[in-house]
Amino acid sequence: MSFFKRLRDRFAPTEEPREELPLEPLEDEQAPPLTERQVEPPVKKNNDWTFDFDDDDLMSIEEFEELEAQQIGAKFRQGLEKSRENFQNRLNDLLAHYRTVDEDFFEALEEMLIQADVGFNTVMELVESLRFEAKRRNITETADLREVIVEKIVEIYEQEDDELQAMNIQEGELTVILMVGVNGVGKTTTIGKLAHRYRQQGKTVMLAAGDTFRAGAIEQLQIWGDRVGVEVVKQSEGSDPAAVMYDAINAAKNKGVDILICDTAGRLQNKANLMNELEKVKKVLSKAVAGAPHEVLLALDATTGQNALVQAKAFKEVTDVTGIVLTKLDGTAKGGIVLAIRNELHIPVKFVGLGEKLDDLQPFDAESYVYGLFADMIENSEVETTEDHHAG
Repeated sequence: MSFFKRLRDRFAPTEEPREELPLEPLEDEQAPPLTERQVEPPVKKNNDWTFDFDDDDLMSIEEFEELEAQQIGAKFRQGLEKSRENFQNRLNDLLAHYRTVDEDFFEALEEMLIQADVGFNTVMELVESLRFEAKRRNITETADLREVIVEKIVEIYEQEDDELQAMNIQEGELTVILMVGVNGVGKTTTIGKLAHRYRQQGKTVMLAAGDTFRAGAIEQLQIWGDRVGVEVVKQSEGSDPAAVMYDAINAAKNKGVDILICDTAGRLQNKANLMNELEKVKKVLSKAVAGAPHEVLLALDATTGQNALVQAKAFKEVTDVTGIVLTKLDGTAKGGIVLAIRNELHIPVKFVGLGEKLDDLQPFDAESYVYGLFADMIENSEVETTEDHHAG
């Protein structure tokens, strides 16, 4: 099976779409919970999902997974629209201009990918891999490299341990997530959407307002807490962030909370102060809960392109970042930054922001990402294959 066909089968909508089963409620606060909707979800018994395959009103697990994949594919396709137009148009122009696989083509491809913020080192690795693959498969026409290019992008992202991609959630125990990032990147919004996501999974969530220095930061987090229905532990503006974390940990343990998400200050311009503050916060967390913080997520604004990479390098110097949340991916044509971050920093992108709605914060998946970047090309390849078959 070709790579494009596999992505098409996984993400592309079928010709006869059935009623959509929402993965999570959207931003409309009046929307009824999932259990009250018209389409019945599977029934969970003793921690196992059971499916009644004989009941016509209930989906089979295969149908549910297929529909879920299509919905995720649609989100990435919509959220990456600007980046897709940028990538696809440039690549199609390149393939039309250079018909033969030669050094001129590879140099032009390098320039195109660098302009798309894929990152210099990543581009060099990708193009070198394509040179080798073209030689190995004896590919002489650039049109035949189209699918290989997309396949290699996925390989670059997935070259390391896939387990790093999953969130380190402690089942049956308190999980502590520390959010870091400079002001203005969407950190507080990400915390709110993350809390909403875990609440939809049936987990109890609490927030800690550890950004006590930025004016309005505590109030902003409280607004999100009220909106998604979670408690916010806070003190007055200017308080010691470590003291807030101490209170939050105790409250979370006393109330049997599943996940505590902690906000932090984002004053990167003074690295020494930020390092001391984060170290103090982490010490409080680790003393109170074994292994905490279980995740240190860095929020980065995708619209800043290479500046996001610079920020990530700076934060990596001051704290142990376990994952990236790339916000505002829907607002930029620089979607290639995802590859640069993963390949040059060796930090997995765990979530991406694909829009303004509550459920537009999605777990990152390399195949969903390349489908979002190349959806038209992937789907059109089926038409081309069919036409070639008929012509033959």
